Amino acid sequence: MTGTDPATTAEIEAARLLLDRLGVTIEQLAGPIPADADVPTFAEYIPRVAAAVATGTRKVYQTYWNRILDQWGDRRLHEPTATEIQTLAEQTKKTVVVRSNARGGHLAAEHLIAAMRCLYRHAIADGHLPEQRNPAIRVAKPRRLPSARRALLDTQLAAINHTATTTGNDRDLDGLLIRLHVETACRRGGALALRPVDLDPTQCLIRLREKGGTDRWQPVSPSLMRQLRLHHNQRGNDEPRKPLLRYINGRPISRRRYDRLWQRLGGYLPWVATQQISTHWLRHTTLTWVERHYGYGVARAYAGHNSRTDFGVTATYVRADLYEVAIALEALTGEPHPLT
Repeated sequence: MTGTDPATTAEIEAARLLLDRLGVTIEQLAGPIPADADVPTFAEYIPRVAAAVATGTRKVYQTYWNRILDQWGDRRLHEPTATEIQTLAEQTKKTVVVRSNARGGHLAAEHLIAAMRCLYRHAIADGHLPEQRNPAIRVAKPRRLPSARRALLDTQLAAINHTATTTGNDRDLDGLLIRLHVETACRRGGALALRPVDLDPTQCLIRLREKGGTDRWQPVSPSLMRQLRLHHNQRGNDEPRKPLLRYINGRPISRRRYDRLWQRLGGYLPWVATQQISTHWLRHTTLTWVERHYGYGVARAYAGHNSRTDFGVTATYVRADLYEVAIALEALTGEPHPLT
């Protein structure tokens, strides 16, 4: 047998028998066994990772890191097994708070496993563990259920807009929020991060900074641009890099404004509360319309998606530019756009 010939079944069994007699495991051969003193506990390491990750990542994972701290705070990173992590994920799935839009705790279990994987990625990068001793990577995430969100009907969207602009204590603000999300299909975080300096009135573009550190210019209609600038003139200050969207008293809005808006809409429109409709449904509505009328490439650009993971290298060839997005917006709003 040459050095390049694969081992036979008998030789593999002989090697396993020899390892058993020596009391050595395959994992020990794959990487060095870290000394306990060299491996931090979860209580020591989670705060380090939490300080290193992006704000959005920390918000998603912190609840699950807290649960890990409660269960395993004093344990060292190399001690839990894949089975123990799977068990903890199942416990998290069963004890999740039951809400009207709950889906059996699948997302909670998925997030706990993802939070564990994040910890171990940093531990391996920091040299606390060899890559072969990552138990979290051997735990399969639960299969994600299809999203319950869908595009709203024209009548439903009209009812939401009418209710937002005729009820509540700040109708101008709520009407502006609905219109901003319908025209741009931006995420809630993108709207909250919008600043006066992000407005380009000459070309009718706004700069959206959203999750994953993405940053893009998005066309808006001339009338929406005027509305955004008027909102800033009436409620803003002289600081162009501070949040644009504000209450009447000049205080920047937060996610709570969205929560209260949809709670109020659900009170007037029962189907909004029953189906748990939220701001993200507006994004679905706009992108569905764009895809049906202008194709996948334009819808992808309209959404600000840059990843190749959905269609692989094909995404390179169906990429749309800013001008095509402006054309779609022009048809959506019925207003001429400077870029077209």
